[in-house]
Amino acid sequence: MTRRVLILAHTGREESMIAALEACVQLHANNIVPVMYADELADMTGYLGVSDVSMEILDRDVTLADIELVMVLGGDGTILRAAELVRDHDLPLLGVNLGHVGFLAESERADLIQTVDWVVRREYSVEERMTLDVKVRVKGKVVTHTWALNEVALEKGNRERMIEVVTEVDGRPLSSFGCDGVVMATPTGSTAYAFSAGGPVVWPEVEALLMVPISAHALFAKPLVVAPTSTLAVEVLTRNGAYGVIWCDGRRTVDLLPGARIEVTRSSKPVKLARTQQSPFSERLVRKFELPVQGWRGPSAEETPPPTTQLPIIRTPKPKSQLEGPPTGPPPLVPDLTVTNEPNNLEGVAPLHD
Repeated sequence: MTRRVLILAHTGREESMIAALEACVQLHANNIVPVMYADELADMTGYLGVSDVSMEILDRDVTLADIELVMVLGGDGTILRAAELVRDHDLPLLGVNLGHVGFLAESERADLIQTVDWVVRREYSVEERMTLDVKVRVKGKVVTHTWALNEVALEKGNRERMIEVVTEVDGRPLSSFGCDGVVMATPTGSTAYAFSAGGPVVWPEVEALLMVPISAHALFAKPLVVAPTSTLAVEVLTRNGAYGVIWCDGRRTVDLLPGARIEVTRSSKPVKLARTQQSPFSERLVRKFELPVQGWRGPSAEETPPPTTQLPIIRTPKPKSQLEGPPTGPPPLVPDLTVTNEPNNLEGVAPLHD
C-alpha cells in the first residue's frame, strides 16, 4: 500500500518553503509520496525552481482519506490552520517549528531530517488533545456554532470603552464586571492567549476547561479551572451599549451585539498530534520559555524507599491547675452606684455649677 504524507507549509516565508522541499525530497527517497496543495506547490516551485521530486496534488490526485500523516512546517498558527483543514478527518498532525515559541510543534527546524526519518520508520505515537465546542446565542437561538483547539476569546469591540459581561459556570451566574475580554481555553491553549492574560499553565494530560478574565475591573475576577464536563458561558450585558467580538484560535471571528451569549463545552472531536519524542511537558516548558534551572539536583536514586519519618505530634496544652467549680455561699455585696436626678442636700458640700 502506498504511503502518503501531506506537507503543509507557510509559503509566505522562504525558510518554510526550503524546509518543505527538503522534506519532500527525503520522503520521496524513502518511497513515501509527498502530497501538497496546488497553490502551495506552485509557490514553492515558483520561488525555488522546479524539483525532480514526484509529488501529488491534494483534491486532484488524492483526498485526505488517502493521507497517513500531515507534516506541518511553520509556527503554531500554521498548525492551527492544519487542524482546521483536517477537522473532519482522523489525521494526526506532526509540527516542525519554524516560528518563535511553537508549543504545538513536536520538533525544531534543525531536527527536520531526523523527524522525517522517524516518520519513514513509523516511530511516532499519537496523542489526542481536547477541543472546545462553541455556540453563540442571540435571544435563545443558536446563530453561530464553531470550535477551537486553543481558545475562544471574547474581546471588546469598542477601543474607547470596556465590555460589560456576566460569567456563568454550569448554569449558575458567577460574577459580572467590566473588562477587556474573557478567554475560555483548553489545557493545550493554556500556554497561549490564556497564559498572556495571567492564566495558569495546565499540563496537556489534565482534562479541564479554563476561564481567564482580561483586565477585569472587579474584586473577584481570577482565572478558573473547572471540570471538562462543565459548561462555561459569558453574556454580553446591555447596560453600557458596548459590543464584543469573539476569536476562535485567532482564525474564526464573530461579532457580538449586547445581549449575546457564548456557551463553551468540551467537543466530541479531539485533535490528534503525532509525537516523536516522549519528553515530559515540563522539559518542553523549560525549553520553550528558556526557564532558569541552575542549581537543580534532581531526585536522589534510592534502592528502597525509606520508612515514613516519625515526627513529633503537637498536642493541645493542658491548663496548669484544675478548674474549680462555681463559688459557694452568699454573693459578695456590690455598692449601689446608681446616679439619680435628686438634688444634693448634703450639708457642707457646695452645689455643682456649670
